[in-house]
Amino acid sequence: MNPSAGHPRRWQILSILCLSLVLIGLDTLILNLALPSIQKDLDATSSQLQWMVDSYALAFGGLLLMAGGLSDRFGRKRLLSVGLGAFALTSLGAAFASNAEMLITFRALMGISAALMMPATLAIIKDVFPREEQAKAIGIWSGAAAVGVPLGPLVSGLLLEHFWWGSMFLINVPLAAIALIGGAKLIPESKAEGHPGLDLVGALLSVAGLVAIVYGLVEAPHNGWGDVITLGSLFLGVVLMVAFVVWERKTAHPMLDVGLFLNARYGGGALAIACTSFGLYSGLYLLTQYLQSVLELDPLGAGLRMLAIGTMMVGAPLSAKLVERTGLKATVVLGLLLCAAGLGVLAGLTVDDETQALIGLAVFGLGMGIALPAAVDAILVVSAARQAGAGSAVADVGMQVGGALGIAISGSVIATLYRDELPRAAQLPGEAGQAVHESLTGASAVAQQLGGAVGRRVLDAAQQSFVGGFATTLLIAVGVAAAGAVAAAFIMPRSRVTGDDGPAQSEVAAHSDSADAPAAT
Repeated sequence: MNPSAGHPRRWQILSILCLSLVLIGLDTLILNLALPSIQKDLDATSSQLQWMVDSYALAFGGLLLMAGGLSDRFGRKRLLSVGLGAFALTSLGAAFASNAEMLITFRALMGISAALMMPATLAIIKDVFPREEQAKAIGIWSGAAAVGVPLGPLVSGLLLEHFWWGSMFLINVPLAAIALIGGAKLIPESKAEGHPGLDLVGALLSVAGLVAIVYGLVEAPHNGWGDVITLGSLFLGVVLMVAFVVWERKTAHPMLDVGLFLNARYGGGALAIACTSFGLYSGLYLLTQYLQSVLELDPLGAGLRMLAIGTMMVGAPLSAKLVERTGLKATVVLGLLLCAAGLGVLAGLTVDDETQALIGLAVFGLGMGIALPAAVDAILVVSAARQAGAGSAVADVGMQVGGALGIAISGSVIATLYRDELPRAAQLPGEAGQAVHESLTGASAVAQQLGGAVGRRVLDAAQQSFVGGFATTLLIAVGVAAAGAVAAAFIMPRSRVTGDDGPAQSEVAAHSDSADAPAAT
């Protein structure tokens, strides 16, 4: 293959990579609309419901860096194939889980499988596409990664109309098989020549640190924010992540060159991705509950309305053009500001405001579509060819860790505010009162059982409490997106990423000469 011309079947290869991405994105939020059914069938607590969502994102984000290093050493095609096969098998296990603990376990195993797949997709793009086509390919990659997210609730809604909740995992099996067969025929193997080895200590530190932080956030509403377990978990997580950075700076063969984060493109791109993803997962996690338990839509109706975020598919192809015209910094800042605006519209929702929900989703989706491709391409420009998998994993880590933190923080804050603001009208004795106090989903189930004016009064009170907490919680996501925009305005360079070999290539060269010194921008 001529590197300057690219692989002759690169666009067919991209379609296989996009199918893999849709599969990963599909399962990120596919569970959300099924949570009421799962809570009823498996007798799950609100904490267990959060872990069913978080376990996938956490295992995914926590193992991405290690998976990127594995793909560099053992082959990107090989890791993609292993991930696809494992994803199909673990999806079967999740479909037939008989209790909450089993479902959480299989969701975590699905996240591990997805982690093997995703870094390989970006690294393969960098391998088969010439530099001048990479920005366009990454725009399509970003769109595919984005479209899977709103498709998840839609597919979930369609299946829940006719089948049990486990059917949403069975759909993964034929999709994974198609991607596996297509990849075997089309994708060439690639790996880093002279790869120095695996950094197992760094991998363990990063995974343990992220798990400890998210565990503390998820369990905080139940243990209390001042509880020793909550504070201890958060403190341990921070210590482990600091230890990870120190280890990566000192070891001879780091899993990730943390010095690259001092580079304006690399660090700024990772930050922009994390802030965007925080808003995406936080907003959609809360909005699925709003659509079902406040607007009282059925799963299919809620899934259809989630398609408003499909404006990401409009923003993604615009991103490369905006970078060409206005530069990297302006494009990323614009995207993040649109994300903040969309989340702000959602934060203003009342008990009955469907149109505003759709507008907020559409604005956020457009902003995400603009910001993500530019930020991802900025990271890939700086990533050395020897660490293409690990460099690609940084973009994926930013997305998944930002998402996991978004779900954990929003879930914890909304649970705390919902319980604190629950009025006396919703206070009931015994198990019914406990279910109402536990979550809005539980209150909806109790109200349905009570029926009549009493049930309606309980549900109205619970809905008002949820919407009040919903607005406050989303303002956190607005603040994160706005802070990301401000940071990008100060950190990221103005220069173009696509089609400009001068500045971009000089930065790469500077990093190959000195991993510790930030490149000039």
